[in-house]
Amino acid sequence: MSKILKIHKLEKTYTSGSKKLTVLNDISFEVEKGNTFSIVGPSGSGKTTLLGLCAGLDRPDSGAIELCGTPLQDLNEDQLAQLRNKEVGFIFQNFQLLPTLNALENVSVPLELQGAKNATKVAMELLDKVGLADRAHHYPSQLSGGEQQRVALARAFSNRPSILFADEPTGNLDEETGEKVVKLLFELNQEAGTTLVIVTHDLELANRTQQILRLKGGKIIMNETTAVS
Repeated sequence: MSKILKIHKLEKTYTSGSKKLTVLNDISFEVEKGNTFSIVGPSGSGKTTLLGLCAGLDRPDSGAIELCGTPLQDLNEDQLAQLRNKEVGFIFQNFQLLPTLNALENVSVPLELQGAKNATKVAMELLDKVGLADRAHHYPSQLSGGEQQRVALARAFSNRPSILFADEPTGNLDEETGEKVVKLLFELNQEAGTTLVIVTHDLELANRTQQILRLKGGKIIMNETTAVS
């Protein structure tokens, strides 16, 4: 099985006043195509920073990232955006829906950016899959948190991404709603054959993935295969 994500000796620091803060230190790992992979660790361990680097949303100070066979350091910002639009899906803790667009329009956006002629039809099919066909013309402010995250799920899968990055996808949801969203996430992921990379505090969620990377203080303390494999 081929590697869809390769991380080699990643370093990332930020400057705070006169001090340098090392957020990530000597991070190396690989993710197999089609696998489910989670990144866990306490607050401040560098999880979200690492996710952003993997997706090409930020650049490391040193080290190499290869995403979908492409070295990210070789790409300019426009090329990175094109790669993300073609290959990558995102799910965020705070949903990140566009408030001026209804659910159907939010799901259609990635498809329209790709020039898909059937964007509305595909978007409606995805909303139906997540149980929100009857809410297609509602705006985010008219939807509950769980409904907004289900719209975000539909949007994330709309361009059939090769890899999906999810940052605390249940972080703003109650336990029951979060469980429904997780169930949908894994069902859609299995159906699409997408590689799934999740940042989470939830060890129960992490244990549903095939591999767990544990961070502490910006360093890897464990990279383990789970019983799910």
